[in-house]
Amino acid sequence: VGFGGGKTLDTAKAVAHALEIPVAIVPTIASTDAPCSALSVIYTPEGEVDRYLILPKNPELVLVDTAVIARAPARFLVAGIGDALATWFEAEACRQSYSANMSGDLGSVTAFALARLCYDTILEYGLPAVISCEEGVVTPALERVVEANTLLSGLGFESGGLGAAHAIHNGLTELAGTHDSWHGEKVAIGVLASLFLTDKPREIIDEVFDFCMEVGLPTTLEEIGLDGVSDADLMRAAERACAEGETIHNEPIPITPEAVVAALRAADGEGRRLMDGVLEG
Repeated sequence: VGFGGGKTLDTAKAVAHALEIPVAIVPTIASTDAPCSALSVIYTPEGEVDRYLILPKNPELVLVDTAVIARAPARFLVAGIGDALATWFEAEACRQSYSANMSGDLGSVTAFALARLCYDTILEYGLPAVISCEEGVVTPALERVVEANTLLSGLGFESGGLGAAHAIHNGLTELAGTHDSWHGEKVAIGVLASLFLTDKPREIIDEVFDFCMEVGLPTTLEEIGLDGVSDADLMRAAERACAEGETIHNEPIPITPEAVVAALRAADGEGRRLMDGVLEG
């Protein structure tokens, strides 16, 4: 039985696989889409992403009590929203590029529809869900977002595929300054950078940045521990993000480490511009 958050649940799944026994997953927070997936993320002792362990099956049982989720600090829920925010963008990239999902197959129409539903759900219900969690109460909005963070995002990434956002997250884990930030917070920065990296329309950029600020996700590098980060360090993260076999190559355009650094800088600049506007207002 895995009881806790993302790393604990991934550990339980990996151990159950090694022992060839069933696994029951009981998340106490909704901070990632780990509970439902047939995958464990393996980290180094230093906190850097090492590899994905693809499992032959999903957990036998996933049991979520939203009353428990509501009593956890709201930052966990917000981080889960950050993880879920990537789902549609990455699945759509795989759809456009005919890239494989996590099982090595092309995504289905159902997978892409679930990924889009995940995005639409968190955009509509994200803020009231966060408010509900801050008050420690279960509301329909909280129920919807917990489902999006755990089930829809898990099904969406596993069956639709991953792209730039998670690869950039993996690169950012190379920098020690980010290790106090949570998975979904770094993924959110990956999403914002991917918007510039893949030349998304202005209205999409505005929509996603405004949403992140609304629910409390980071929009600047400073917020994930990288205040004053050097170009050399960002290049190190970008080279890791662009490593052979990384999911950033599922995007429908060629991507280089230099382009990733430029996108991170552009996203950070937009985040700082918006924050300055809020402070001046």
